[in-house]
Amino acid sequence: MHYHEYHELIENNLLWAEEKQQQDPEYFVNLAKGQKPPYLFIGCSDSRMPLNSFTKTEPGELFIHRNVANQVSLTDMNLLAVLEYAVEGLQIKHIVVCGHYCCGGVEAAYKNSATGVVENWVNPIRELYLKNRAEIDALPTITERTNKLSELNVVEQVKNICKTSVMHRANKAGTAPAVHGWVLDISKGRIIDLPLPIHDWRALGIIP
Repeated sequence: MHYHEYHELIENNLLWAEEKQQQDPEYFVNLAKGQKPPYLFIGCSDSRMPLNSFTKTEPGELFIHRNVANQVSLTDMNLLAVLEYAVEGLQIKHIVVCGHYCCGGVEAAYKNSATGVVENWVNPIRELYLKNRAEIDALPTITERTNKLSELNVVEQVKNICKTSVMHRANKAGTAPAVHGWVLDISKGRIIDLPLPIHDWRALGIIP
């Protein structure tokens, strides 16, 4: 980023802060008192995924964790710490895993084109594709195939959330938040609330 572009970020922040102060003189005073967000969002790091913009939410309403292709790895201490704090500390009511169409990580997994650390990171998506290859490859275009893989990836990551010790403890205590899987259609700016196989997961003992 050129210095002028970088400097614009600071200037924009000052303008935004002044506007908020004019609208509500107590806005930042109240914001500094603490957070009690009802939602944990786990999303992709893609720069086109500003969740606050797409959901018209304000600071303090969303607790957010983002990584490449919105993965929920049961060995990712960063994510597990976020999840534990959100569920047990903030007592959030909803967990949303939000993926998107035209996802570079998903496309790399589908094409088997990732290298280095990213190759390792998206390998679970590659395995998900191979597991569902017949269904995905039956679709006529690469765009439709990768979009379908994005949807399957979201559902798989929601299932992984349900497998964590954090959620097991919350289920036993009767305080588990609801789980949701979303995919954002960037070309339309619309969020699709994906159906989840809750009955299948319950039959497998993944959720009570």
